[in-house]
Amino acid sequence: MTKSKIFWITGASSGIGEALALQWAKDGIQLILSGRNHDQLEKVAEGCRNRGAEVTLLVFDLSLPVEVTAAVESVRSSFPRLDILVNNGGISQRSLLIDTPMEVARRIMEVDFWGHAGLTRQILPFMIKSGGGHIVVVSSMTGLFGFPQRSAYAAAKHALHGYFETLRLEHFRDNIRVTMVCPGMVKTNISIHSLTSSGGEHGLMDKGQQEGVSASCVAKKIVKAVSNNRKEIIIGKKDVIMPYLKRYVPWLFYQIARRVNPLG
Repeated sequence: MTKSKIFWITGASSGIGEALALQWAKDGIQLILSGRNHDQLEKVAEGCRNRGAEVTLLVFDLSLPVEVTAAVESVRSSFPRLDILVNNGGISQRSLLIDTPMEVARRIMEVDFWGHAGLTRQILPFMIKSGGGHIVVVSSMTGLFGFPQRSAYAAAKHALHGYFETLRLEHFRDNIRVTMVCPGMVKTNISIHSLTSSGGEHGLMDKGQQEGVSASCVAKKIVKAVSNNRKEIIIGKKDVIMPYLKRYVPWLFYQIARRVNPLG
């Protein structure tokens, strides 16, 4: 009898996390869905259960190490193994570096980097002991280059690449695989909930997000990338050219990046 796959997705209450949960949901799949909003997670869980998946909700805040540790212990005690961990939860930024207090920058780093690093570090021995697993990290194109009004967000995403690429190299013999996902503009609420220099929410849907690729499209590409053990994927529309310009034609990249409306 084939063992059911067990997937844990953080930031699963909306956007890419929700779309990924629905994409994977089918008979014989066990999903662990995490986020801060229980009611929103329950709505996602209902859609997944309707597709045949078995769903467990695990509510916690990535910015609180005590809650991260408790969540890991819950998974370790409740499940025989973990096949896939998706580090997806996060918060973006809409403020100039010079205007952003360090406490706001630290809050973004706590969620977008330290939360995922801490969770993964603690669940890693469990994955290794049970034969390995696949870690999916939802970064951003901003993890490949800096961008106006994204200083702390870009820093956190850059840090994810360094941390998880090192993990991949150190644990490939333990059958631990890592896929870095770098979306560009995606039509989600990320810009609405982005932090401003005051620490409050931006509250607006950026034009770029509104016109971006759908979360379901991103989810389909992630599922395919995981199946093919891709190390890194870049997802978007026209914006997918930016990382390549940065690498091969940097002068043109900087010319374009200076002219782009960061709220557009």
